[in-house]
Amino acid sequence: MLAIRKLLTFVEDVQGEAGQALQRPVRRTVAAAVVCNPMAGRFVADLSAMHEEGALLADRLLDLALAAWPRDAATCIESYGKAGIVGTGGELEHLAALLHPCFGRQVRTRLRHATSIMPSTAKRAAPGTGIDVPLHNVGDMWSFDHFDTVTLQTGDAPAPDELLIALALADGGRPLARTARP
Repeated sequence: MLAIRKLLTFVEDVQGEAGQALQRPVRRTVAAAVVCNPMAGRFVADLSAMHEEGALLADRLLDLALAAWPRDAATCIESYGKAGIVGTGGELEHLAALLHPCFGRQVRTRLRHATSIMPSTAKRAAPGTGIDVPLHNVGDMWSFDHFDTVTLQTGDAPAPDELLIALALADGGRPLARTARP
């Protein structure tokens, strides 16, 4: 497994929006890992070794994110997303190798009601740069009420030879969502 320098868990409980109290708060969690990028600073043609690392990270981050719920989270998750920042010594393709072939599939395997693709975003940046993790519905990728983001930032990551990988989960859509599908 990739060497993990630190793990982060962020929990947000939205109680109201636009001066309106919500009938049910919306919980969003982000679990993230700052890991060593073994390919930083050099070109590696075959990135397939990162695919299984992505599945392992998905398991670790899903465990952290689900632990933020006091109830059976595996059945209450309505939306999810993933994101990554590669340090300045790495390539965007290093993130793609971790996030795309196996990461999302592993999360869908464990959240049995999840069938839709997991949205993602990725960028190369210096330590302290924030990233918006996109969210959408786990079963209906066209549920407009679930198109959302949650922002993650940590002051000291990623270093040039690191990757920051994040998984976001939510038990609802946007607070007070009222945009219907045409």
